[in-house]
Amino acid sequence: MNTLPTLLLATPVGISPFEYVTVLISIILGMGITQLISGMAAILVRWEKVRLYWPHSVIVLLLFVLHIQDWWATYELAKFQYWRLPTFLFISLYPVNLYVLTRILFPVSWRGNPIDLKQFYLDHFRKIYISMAFLPAHSILDNHFIGGYSFKDQIVQIALLVILVVVIFVNKRDEWIHKLLAIIFLLILVTTFAVAWNTFLIAN
Repeated sequence: MNTLPTLLLATPVGISPFEYVTVLISIILGMGITQLISGMAAILVRWEKVRLYWPHSVIVLLLFVLHIQDWWATYELAKFQYWRLPTFLFISLYPVNLYVLTRILFPVSWRGNPIDLKQFYLDHFRKIYISMAFLPAHSILDNHFIGGYSFKDQIVQIALLVILVVVIFVNKRDEWIHKLLAIIFLLILVTTFAVAWNTFLIAN
């Protein structure tokens, strides 16, 4: 039986496997942060011509924090001595999706007078929520298969995934739904930092 040859890579001298494989993750996260900052700068430059929508602003803030949090959490992977390509591909899907979200979240063209972010958000909310639903789904699998957490330890992630899936399938433009979701996102964000304050810690 013919089998594919095994490719075993040795990292360059002075670079650990963790440092080598996480370079690409850092680049993707950097691209996402750049896109977010560029979008916010575009709003500031056209301040008088842009109508803000606070649920949209909440998601922009959330995405910025998620980019930093993912980069911060990547340090936990330093304990792995050996890396396999499928594992790396799976882990990299999270920052890739974050970048896609940052592209969806802002208009491709800033032409027009004025630019109504409320209308833009309501026109594109389904695409935004589909990409957002991938985040808790990925986190659940990552935490279970790589982090060793059981599914019952991830009630918040599962509940958030269910809520997003329901909103996606209901496909309603009702403002109260999107405002309620924005409030839920803010509450989860604040609660996570309050509860896991000592978890987000890097020490020698």
